Amino acid sequence: MVGGAPVISGIDFLTIICLMPELPEVETFVRALRAPLIGRTITGIRNDWSRQIAVLSPDAFRARIIGHRVEAIDRRGKYLVFTLSDDETLIIHLKMTGHLSVVPAETANDRYAHTVFELDDGRELRFRDPRKFGRVYLVHDPADVLGPLGPEPLEEGFTAADLADRLRRHKRAIKPLLLDQTFIAGIGNIYADEALFRAGILPTRPSDTLTPAEIEALHAAIQAVLALGIEREGASISTYVKADGQKGDMQNAVAVFRRTGQACYTCGRPIERIVLGGRSTHFCPTCQQ
Repeated sequence: MVGGAPVISGIDFLTIICLMPELPEVETFVRALRAPLIGRTITGIRNDWSRQIAVLSPDAFRARIIGHRVEAIDRRGKYLVFTLSDDETLIIHLKMTGHLSVVPAETANDRYAHTVFELDDGRELRFRDPRKFGRVYLVHDPADVLGPLGPEPLEEGFTAADLADRLRRHKRAIKPLLLDQTFIAGIGNIYADEALFRAGILPTRPSDTLTPAEIEALHAAIQAVLALGIEREGASISTYVKADGQKGDMQNAVAVFRRTGQACYTCGRPIERIVLGGRSTHFCPTCQQ
């Protein structure tokens, strides 16, 4: 046991159940899928697990989406957003183990690819999801799904002043607040731990006690770790791999996440781990105050 959680192959169980693609990992999928998909028309759909398709029945989903062309692929928080022709929007949330890839139609079937989009060029977009938590939406108005999300942390409009204003509205431990997708969109366990370390803030600090200087530091840290995660094409710490099946590299650049007991790169003191808000949380007790 580690801090009350069972250990599986050196990875604590809470880390396994809580890890999912975060903003950098989803952005990596978006960038990889644009070239093979934009301009392609969806000619067919196969689905062997109806609950993966949210709201609509598989038959209604199939009837609405076939014949639409992919015009753009973007990201909102942890969601992939496919703008289709005729005012339709396909939205995919990968959740814990979701993976998207574009492969030739003759590629061997994958029993975990529960929803497959057939394309007009003889290839397929396959949504692989062994744990079956991922969801697929087809909507006319993206706000039906994305409306509750908080601001995008890498957009120009997300400033330190905006973060300060949002923090003033809450009295919660800062780490769980950063994970709240209605507060800021896209931050998950890995990047919250890393941002708080860079900012020198303990994850248990009440959000309304941060000073203006600490808020400035946190804002800069959030943007820095997310940008680094995108540059390194995501963190292959659990099940995440890129669309081409290769690993990302962010796991080789983390300062605290999953480094329990190892020396802090800054002060040398062992990294500690606690469970906070049901999440495995890593920090340096010396560098973070």
